[in-house]
Amino acid sequence: MSRRFRLGAILATAAALAATSLFPTASASPRTVPKVPRTTVLDGARLLHAKARLAHGDRRLRQAVENLTARADTWLGQGPWTVVDKPRPAPSGNVHDYLSQAPYWWPSRTPTTDNPWGCPYVRRDGQRNPEVDTGTDRQDAEKVFDSTYDLALAWYYTGERRYAQKAGRILRTWFLDPDTRMNPHLNHAQFIPCRYDGRAIGIIDFSQSYTSVVDAVAILDTGAPSWTKDDRRGMRRWNTEFLDWLRKSDFGRQEAAAANNHGTFHDMLLAGLAYAVGDRDLARRTVREAAARRVDPQIAADGSQPLELARTRSWHYSTFDLVAYTRLAAIGEHVGVDLWAHRGPDGQSLFGAVRYLLPAATGAAPWPHPELEFHRFAASDVVHAAADAGDAAARKALPLLQEPPGGDLWAVRPAAEQLDSITG
Repeated sequence: MSRRFRLGAILATAAALAATSLFPTASASPRTVPKVPRTTVLDGARLLHAKARLAHGDRRLRQAVENLTARADTWLGQGPWTVVDKPRPAPSGNVHDYLSQAPYWWPSRTPTTDNPWGCPYVRRDGQRNPEVDTGTDRQDAEKVFDSTYDLALAWYYTGERRYAQKAGRILRTWFLDPDTRMNPHLNHAQFIPCRYDGRAIGIIDFSQSYTSVVDAVAILDTGAPSWTKDDRRGMRRWNTEFLDWLRKSDFGRQEAAAANNHGTFHDMLLAGLAYAVGDRDLARRTVREAAARRVDPQIAADGSQPLELARTRSWHYSTFDLVAYTRLAAIGEHVGVDLWAHRGPDGQSLFGAVRYLLPAATGAAPWPHPELEFHRFAASDVVHAAADAGDAAARKALPLLQEPPGGDLWAVRPAAEQLDSITG
């Protein structure tokens, strides 16, 4: 299965699902023709087809759904989370403003009464300061992103109300409820104590994963229990305001100008938000312009990504950037732009960038660049994406990939995630 489903396949799949009674706990009648989720990165028709195959006993899909529900089950007893629940507010003084701390910046002095932060802060590339996980909103935001995605997908495939209800509660708490909602901007993301109140590169706190929330909402919109019209309108309003901030703020413009993975993720977030709120022209233009603006200067003729190879975590950042590219390409398919087909003046392409990873991804050869913590499985999703897009080398590599922790979920959520843990 390599491309978006056509209308005939969608209708046949919907009919097959409507005829089955294997989802007795779903909110809709088993005989109701299910809706195709209007997802932004995920292929909604493909989700529907997978659901039909699952209903007819596909063993591989059943295993993937078991892996998925195992993840979803871990979220049922956690959260909801809110930006107002942090020890001190953002520099603005508003507890509803998101706050995170730059991950690779460390105090250079022992904190004292006169210098409680231990300033000045200095950068240690690839070494994550544990301070960033306490006292700010970043870890909680990541939990919101991951949990709602897992829970919405678990509801979609199983029909169990508890998954949808939990996802809805988490989304309302973080984005919608007046007492606990986050303001739709990132003015104080990745601040550096005693140096900056926020930075443009902090947008990556959301750009790397927020499109999963957009897809989770689209899945819930197909008829999830307890997910209301007001919830749908509220999330659309929040996304519209966030998109407006991303396009017009100084931080948004600075991140758009970034030359490495930050620029790629910016474009992916911009296109994803635009598509989700109905601005197909902006989504189409963003993906189309990414070919010359991102692929050509960022990917070399041999498929390497020089700006990512310069990092101490070169394997991580090479796969990380390709997560953004493959998700951006998936958005492009919704709006008629084939980013996979692009070839730069020296032959640069997404296929070439994925092929560059294959020797290390399959275990055939060591990764020949600096890497503080190599995880072979980090490439698994982007290889899946290239295989689905039609690359023979990637398809041949699939049986040789290392399974990610928690199992391979590609069959039930075919869109790349960053599978190793480092962020930033």
